[in-house]
Amino acid sequence: MSSATHIAKTASHKLHAKPRLNIWQIFTMSFGFFGIQFGFALQNGNTSRILRSFGADVDQLPMFWIVAPLVGMIVQPLIGHYSDKTWNRLGRRKPYFLTGALLSSAALIFLPNSGSMAGLIPALWIGAGMVMVMDASFNIAMEPFRALVADNLAESQRTLGFSIQTFLIGLGAVIGSYLPGILADHGFSMAAGKDGVADNIKYSFYIGAAVFIAAILVTIFFSREYPHAEYETYHGKPEKAKKEGLSEILPANQEKTRTMRQLGLVQFFSWFALFSMWVFTTDAVATHVYGLTGNYTKSIQYNEAGNKVSAAFGVYNLVAMLYALLLPAIAKRIGRKLTHAFSLIAGGIGLISIFFIKDPAMLKYSMVGVGLAWASILAMPYVILSGSIPAGKLGIYMGIFNFFITLPQIVNGLFGGWIVKHIYGGSAIYAIVLAGFFMICAAVSVLFVFDAGAVRIKEERIQPVLV
Repeated sequence: MSSATHIAKTASHKLHAKPRLNIWQIFTMSFGFFGIQFGFALQNGNTSRILRSFGADVDQLPMFWIVAPLVGMIVQPLIGHYSDKTWNRLGRRKPYFLTGALLSSAALIFLPNSGSMAGLIPALWIGAGMVMVMDASFNIAMEPFRALVADNLAESQRTLGFSIQTFLIGLGAVIGSYLPGILADHGFSMAAGKDGVADNIKYSFYIGAAVFIAAILVTIFFSREYPHAEYETYHGKPEKAKKEGLSEILPANQEKTRTMRQLGLVQFFSWFALFSMWVFTTDAVATHVYGLTGNYTKSIQYNEAGNKVSAAFGVYNLVAMLYALLLPAIAKRIGRKLTHAFSLIAGGIGLISIFFIKDPAMLKYSMVGVGLAWASILAMPYVILSGSIPAGKLGIYMGIFNFFITLPQIVNGLFGGWIVKHIYGGSAIYAIVLAGFFMICAAVSVLFVFDAGAVRIKEERIQPVLV
């Protein structure tokens, strides 16, 4: 849609300008994301060790990790589609927050107890099933949050809205990542129990379940969604689909999906790099920095390398949490695309710098750049996308956009291990270097993305708001 067409259409429908929300309203609207990321951090940091305790081999773990993006690829577009069409007494997006929170919390409780529930079915398969349920539930709760920001905030406030979400994501990730260690320091046993899972892990998951529900309830009780009639005064009536079913869900208009398709390349490079970092950093540090060779996975030095990497990941989440608060000011000064490009370049340099590290203590400095990239990845693509898609289909477009997050992870999960083994000769450090170059490729790609929202903000400054 051209700028002139957009202005004419806006005038013909006599759309009202959405009221500006204060910081507290934006904070409570996104607070549920704190609980979601708290749960994600527990899952990301501990699922592998839980599945290993249930009998999974190391070479099987990547296939279990692929479950998350596969489930997200299916669930998020469906939830987005149906949340676009849901209008009831609880709200539009809130029913999905609540449903996802209840299911996620149940999965967080059951996963570390899969061993005690094993009867005819091996604990490993019960655990894998719980991981799948957990991923699906997280996605049910998470996907509508992106759409809620676009529903409630004016274009000029969306960078702030997604930045606050990113801050809460970082806060949840930092606390969730450190919680098992905190509990261990306060007397909870780290020894594997009869079912193979230590008490500090179990109770971390129990706390995570409680935090998840509590955070979602803050959003449900203290934030507001616009009723149907009021929503239409801000967004207009959604266009009626000519056909029902799959053709209604999948966007076909090339002009409306222009920005989303361009961002797809940026997301592919970004998330391929992130998946490599999450999967290969521990082995890269163990072999390249610590100099370990042979069958080193049971050595003390390998555990030390893992601890260093875990602490470094905590650093990048902390940096992301703080940097997210600066994104609105930076984007206002240099623009959304340059902000994202700068952040991605910082992440690429941070990853490549690991190749030159000889002292493990220096790893945390590499993660500063990764933290800048992580904060921007969680915010800026959604800010750019939200300004280019139809208001009545924010949920489904956000869900479909998730394809560009899940696909690179699936591709990496299927081929990344083979590349490390057969092309890099088992040297995982080169996977990290490639991830750094991919981050820089993402930075270059974003410069070619059409940002319709930025164009609209410039027009709003020139033309008075129509009421």
